[in-house]
Amino acid sequence: MELLPRSPAEFGSARYWDRFFCQRGQRPFEWYGAFPELCPVLHKYVRPRDKVLVVGCGNSELSEQLYDVGMCEDIINIDISDAVIRQMRERSAGTRPRMSYLLMDMLHMDFPDAHFQVVLDKGTLDALLTDEEEATLAKVDQMFAEISRVLQVGGRYLCVSLAQAHVLKKAVEYFSQEGWVVRVHQVAGSGDKQQFVLPVFVYVMTKFRKIPGSAAQILEICPEEQDKPMRMESTEQLVAAVRDRQHYALLCSQIRKTPCREQVSLDLCDKESGKPRYTLHVVDSPSVKPSRDNHFAIFIIPQGRETEWLFGTEEGRRQLVASAGFGRLLTVALHREQHYEGMAGIQAELSGKVMELAPPGLPACQQVPFLSVGGDIGVRAVRHCASSPLSGDFVVEDVKGDGTCFFRRLIFLQNRNVVQSEARLLAPTPLPGQKKRRKDKKKPSPTEAPGAIDKSYLCCEHHKAMVAGLCLLGGPDALPGELAVLVVGLGGGSLPLFVHDYFLQAHVAVVEIDPSMVDVATQWFGFSQGDRMQVHVCDGLDYVAKLAAEAPAQYDAIMFDVDSKDLTVGMSCPPPAFVEKPFLQKVKTILKPEGVFVLNLVCRDARLKEAVLATLRDVFPLLYVRRIQGEVNEILLCQPSPAGRCDPAELGARARALEQALRQPGRPWDSSYALADMLQAVQIV
Repeated sequence: MELLPRSPAEFGSARYWDRFFCQRGQRPFEWYGAFPELCPVLHKYVRPRDKVLVVGCGNSELSEQLYDVGMCEDIINIDISDAVIRQMRERSAGTRPRMSYLLMDMLHMDFPDAHFQVVLDKGTLDALLTDEEEATLAKVDQMFAEISRVLQVGGRYLCVSLAQAHVLKKAVEYFSQEGWVVRVHQVAGSGDKQQFVLPVFVYVMTKFRKIPGSAAQILEICPEEQDKPMRMESTEQLVAAVRDRQHYALLCSQIRKTPCREQVSLDLCDKESGKPRYTLHVVDSPSVKPSRDNHFAIFIIPQGRETEWLFGTEEGRRQLVASAGFGRLLTVALHREQHYEGMAGIQAELSGKVMELAPPGLPACQQVPFLSVGGDIGVRAVRHCASSPLSGDFVVEDVKGDGTCFFRRLIFLQNRNVVQSEARLLAPTPLPGQKKRRKDKKKPSPTEAPGAIDKSYLCCEHHKAMVAGLCLLGGPDALPGELAVLVVGLGGGSLPLFVHDYFLQAHVAVVEIDPSMVDVATQWFGFSQGDRMQVHVCDGLDYVAKLAAEAPAQYDAIMFDVDSKDLTVGMSCPPPAFVEKPFLQKVKTILKPEGVFVLNLVCRDARLKEAVLATLRDVFPLLYVRRIQGEVNEILLCQPSPAGRCDPAELGARARALEQALRQPGRPWDSSYALADMLQAVQIV
């Protein structure tokens, strides 16, 4: 502790360094970055014939090692500490005749202009730039000016640094404004075996003649020494890229030492595009006692199934790791914009990286298994990509579910982990680039995605509960003859289609604010309009307000299944304006006295949800809540009059009667549509 300075300013004091090296004696002091780790980077930029200047050499062995391995011999080392210069001259006397040590201040060097091809700095800039005070920055500017003066055009300033944000920003801004090419290397394997958890970086500043009037900057980063450079657009982007790698190193260090109390999530990005390629979740199971064979496993989530409860929620992943029987499970989700060469290709790509996330106590040379569902990476085919001013970027994709079923999904990319709409598919059609099946084939290929929409199937559990809620319209025996139904929010059209096809006397009006969604539902999800199905392209708020003023009490059922575009609110469905009291009173106005208002509520903010429920109770005297297991969705069944209140037994009888009425010969009925079960857990609020 006595070797530490009293203040950061002492790092620039010759007296401090004399005292430091006298007390330390002959033992070499390396701030960070061992020679074997630095060597691959230095080898690229230091040639045997180069004249090299090492500024702030201290008693580091770096110069000696460069000399001894034959990388370079014409090396001049300078330092402001007379004590260390004398020590280093003694160490190299007689063994390194072409290397010299000089007592010199790097801020005022005696060398002529353009005298060196390389200036090497290991930790000196970090030691000098301890703060951003005016005096400190002036010294750094003087240091950079002197380095620039003594370097030839085409020469390289190599700075080994921990890349604190203010240090990196200062260096990059100074030299890029001078017209130099700036490249930052992350030193491979530098953050795990030494006293510094943070990785070590090498700034490579290559001197070019400054072109008057040119504002072009060349900024690059090499994540590891073997990677080709990635171009950065600005100093801020380069600093952010370095910061991301520092955070990753800290994370790896933490989870290698202790189990994760909370699940850790991170993205691994494609080197070419910079876009996310893999999303990883680190999940530890406290209930599993690790043995040699169950410490750690990697689970590859099949493409398209990352939104399922088991893989897409914290609770689901906890269940997954417990059932897999491993102490730590690393789940890996694959991104739709990326191409993957099967399970073997993914394993080869991830093997080195995932070991950085291994748990504490993993035996050396332990084989880590890669797991998946069915042993493959699933099937995903993007059928349609587009953008809407209202919904943003979105895709329609076909994915293979569990077993042989295929599904078509609508995904809004601003919330890519949520399936906006989903439909089951039927007749096989080849994926893009695949040959058609031969007629004599009896079974479809597992990579063939069907194309026809199964309109009889509701994929979403909350849609099934919304349909079950319509049992409140009829008595225990039957439904009323004709139904007027308003659905706000089209999506892929599965909900209004089902109501139209199974409630044969229903007239369905759909309100959708985004005309692009009408096109998507029609082209990709089998939606169509007709005498009993009409779409109104407008804002649901305006449509309801207009009806309330002109034609009250005209709907038997009103169903809200509309998402919010504002992701900053803790409620993603519906938008907050749809559950404000004045608007809900308008909804009540256009609902018949014996009708039902069905609302899909997705709200993670407990206080906000309670406020929404209180507002609904103020407007609708009778309110049922059906929570969807494993999802955030809650289906609210609201009625204008408390006279229609049903106890659980009566509600179940009505649901069974509704199901019986809908199950008609010639119309398919899925076994999962047990409407009585859908309402079994309903609570009266």
